[in-house]
Parts: sequence; C-alpha cells; structure tokens
Amino acid sequence: MSYDGFQALRIKVAEGVATLTIDNPPINLFDLRLYPDMLRAARELSADDAVRVVVLQSANPEFFIAHFDVSLIQFIPTELPVPTELNDFHLMCEAFRTMAKATIAVIEGRVGGGGSELALSCDMRFAALGKAVFNQPEVALGILPGGSGTVRLPRLIGRSRALEVILGCDDVDATTAERWGWVNRALPPDEVRPFVNRLARRISGFAPHAVAAAKASVLRAEHGVVEQLLAEGGAFNATLGHPATVAALQAFLDQGGQTREAELRLGDLAAEL
Repeated sequence: MSYDGFQALRIKVAEGVATLTIDNPPINLFDLRLYPDMLRAARELSADDAVRVVVLQSANPEFFIAHFDVSLIQFIPTELPVPTELNDFHLMCEAFRTMAKATIAVIEGRVGGGGSELALSCDMRFAALGKAVFNQPEVALGILPGGSGTVRLPRLIGRSRALEVILGCDDVDATTAERWGWVNRALPPDEVRPFVNRLARRISGFAPHAVAAAKASVLRAEHGVVEQLLAEGGAFNATLGHPATVAALQAFLDQGGQTREAELRLGDLAAEL
C-alpha cells in the first residue's frame, strides 16, 4: 500500500513496522491538515496486511500533538442530538485501539486534549523523562474530553486519578504518568526510541494471527466502550452552547492558546482562564 499524499504526517513501513511521524508545525495541532491525515492513516493502516505494528511519534521534540484546534470546536453546531453512531474522531481512536496489530505511541514532548486521547487509544505508550508532559485541558475551556478521554483514562489510572486529571486540567509529568499507569514506561530521552524500535521489531517478528488473536482476547476485557463513547459524545455536545463555554473557548485563544509559548505552559494557562 502507498502512503503518499499526506500533508501533516509521514508513514514509513519496514519489516512489518509502520512508523507514523506527525509533522504539523509549530505545535502539531489537530487541525484541518493533521485531522484528515490521521483519519486516513487509521483506515489504511488498519487494512494493510503488510503492517503488523504501528508506531506513532513526532518530528517535533516539544509536542506530540498539542490538542484539537479550538477554533474548529467553536464552529461545531450547538444543537446536536445525543449520537447513535460514533463520530469520526471516536472512529479514528477506536481504529488504533482495535486494529489487529499492535499500536504504540512514543511521547517525547507535550500531549494534550485530543492528542492525548489518540495516544490513550493506542495499545502502549512510552514517555521521555523530563520532556513528556500530559494534559486534558477541556474542562477549563467549558467542555469535557469528548474524544474518548473520559472513557480511556479511568480504565488506565482509576477513577480518582482520572478525575484529578480531567477536573484539574493540570500538567502531568512522565514520572507521575508512569507511576499512575498512564504510560507503560518513562525512559531517558535517548533510550525511548531504541526501546520502542526493539519492541516493535520483536512483535512484528511473531505470527500475525497470534498477535491479532491475543490482542482481541485482551480487548474483550473492556466492556461497554462504544456505549460509553456515545454517551461521552452526547455530554460533549451538550456543553458547546453554554455561554460560559463560548467565553472560555474565546478566552483561551485570546490569551495565547495554540501558540508555542502558551502551549508550553498549558497547565498554568488553564488555571488563568
């Protein structure tokens, strides 16, 4: 399969490992360049039998994916009904969770919002000590993590810690993320990619049918995911028209949100809204 024609990411396949490199300067925003690219990548990687492992990484040492473009959220209709089918963002995240191959996110910089939700949907996450920072800033913007965060985080780190993350909207460092189970391991920056590359090659060398069957068996332990994603989508839609949400989204942009300088202090910015 050809992986040409992407605008904001690159995909290279070697020895059964597809390396997806996100490259959407300046902060890898989930915008109208990266979002359609990731939708396409999720579909095509899922269907490519030559791919046995997918590794997501960033070309930007400061950002994995900052978050979803707030200026696009401002244009989402505010009278949407409770969904009966998963939206495109949920489908994209579910593709990385359920595809019959291993998916691994390499977090070497900041990741927040929808970028965090994409990483949470992968089978494994590995973080760079002293560099990786995690944040779910949505509640500070008058919304909630509507791209799977409220469904994924409690399963990984437990109810209380998930609420600390989601309601607190503060930065979480790699050491804490590892201790909580948000990431598999936090490693020195120069060791993260070699470790993941070795693991990916190791998995890709095993029988694909056994990898797929083992992953599917593990996933059966996760009950009610789709139903909970639909409920999350409805809850997200219900927040959009609230006057406080409209004001908070605009305040975020007015105070520098989506600029490199502000995004590097996202936890502090959230507290200032």
